[in-house]
Order: sequence, then structure tokens, then C-alpha cells
Amino acid sequence: MSNTAESQTPTAAVLLIGNELLSGRTQDINLAFIAKRMDGHGVRLREARVIPDIPAVIVSSLNELRARYTYVFTTGGIGPTHDDITADCVAEAFGVALPHHPEAESRLMAYFKARDIEPNEDRLRMARIPEGASLVDNPVSAAPGFRMDNVFVFAGVPRIMQAMLDSVMPQLQSGAVMHSVTVACNLGEGAVASALRELQDHHPNVDIGSYPGKLQDTFRLSLVARGTDQAELDAVASLLRHTIESLGGQIFH
Repeated sequence: MSNTAESQTPTAAVLLIGNELLSGRTQDINLAFIAKRMDGHGVRLREARVIPDIPAVIVSSLNELRARYTYVFTTGGIGPTHDDITADCVAEAFGVALPHHPEAESRLMAYFKARDIEPNEDRLRMARIPEGASLVDNPVSAAPGFRMDNVFVFAGVPRIMQAMLDSVMPQLQSGAVMHSVTVACNLGEGAVASALRELQDHHPNVDIGSYPGKLQDTFRLSLVARGTDQAELDAVASLLRHTIESLGGQIFH
């Protein structure tokens, strides 16, 4: 892809909010899901941050990332408890009020009534939406996320976050979709490092990486090339196979 086309490709950042992520108590799986969906939609995910439930950190991160990227996706911090402060921070970042949204409250009340849940003040905190934001549907537990300009605010619970992201995908610009090819072999990274460096220099529009691991207790090095031009990827894959064979390695099919 040309530099001009790449500069016009939409970009994104992910802001993972929550002390539980930083303490290790909760293991995040939202980032991988978002990254794969962005890849398939032609949006370049350029940055991800894990930050604590500290208002100043959330606000400053939001303002920095929303100015730098086409989209910002946040996860976590929109529940009913005292540490659910993402909505407050988004409102502060944009300099707007945080009223109860009539439609959000209506959805919550219907959800509570159907399940015989008492709609107390804490539960209704989830209806607070920054002024000017649009709602993001939550088909799992009713409490909506929201979109404020280029910032999308999602729940932290993975199945809810995934449903929210699915609902907003049609709103996102799309760019050239990334493709990948993989060539696996039995060589170590040190054996191929020089050749990979030279190959990368000759194909700057392709991202070439090496990933060591095991398959059925057998060492396996996966050489992965990613880019938007399938023909160039196929050419790089051919060169990778030639490199492995010239170094005396075995290619795993």
C-alpha cells in the first residue's frame, strides 16, 4: 500500500480501564478481540493502554488518544459501583454534563422489571450518559455503552463488550484489510535474523515477524508476514521458504 493510502487509513487506540487488570486479578481478553475485529475492518490499531481507576489518568489519556487517533475504544468502569467512573471522566474530558439519559433509564427500568430487580440509585447510575453522546446497545444486560465523538465506551465484561463492539462496527470507516501469511520451520531466530532484516528492508510495506514456540513438543519458529497486498505477501512467503531451505532448515507444512 502506498504511503498516501496508509495515511488515509483509519486508526484506533484501546484504553483498558481498571485496577483489577493492573493487579492481575482479572486477565484481559478484550484487547485481542478488538484487535482482530479492527484488522478485519481495515482499521489500524496503533496503541493500547492499561490504566487505573484514577480520574486524572483517565481524562488525560482520553484527551491524548482521541486527538491522535481516528477512534478510541474504552473498556470497563461503567457499572453501578463507586469505582465505575469512566462516564464521569469522559464527561470531564469533553467538558459536558452527565445527566440521566431518558432512553438509557427506560431500557434499564424495563430490564429490572422483567427480572424483578429493585431499581435503586446505584443501579440507575448506569443511565448517566455524557450530554451529546449516543447510546451503544447492550443486548446482554441492557445497561448501554455510549459514543462521544470518536470515543466509544464499552463495558469490561467480555461478552458484553463484544456485543457492544459488534453493534458499532457499521459506524466505523474502513480501510485496506490486513492479510497475513505464515511459514513455519525448525530454525532458531538467531539463524534467520540477518536474512529477515534484509527481507524487511526490501519490503517496507510488509510487517515481518518471528514467533518461536512448540507444536506437539517440537520446536517451531513461525515467520509471519502481514500487509495489504496479497501478491507481495505471496512473494515474501516464497522468499522466506527459499531462505529457510538455503540455511538448511526444514519447512513445516
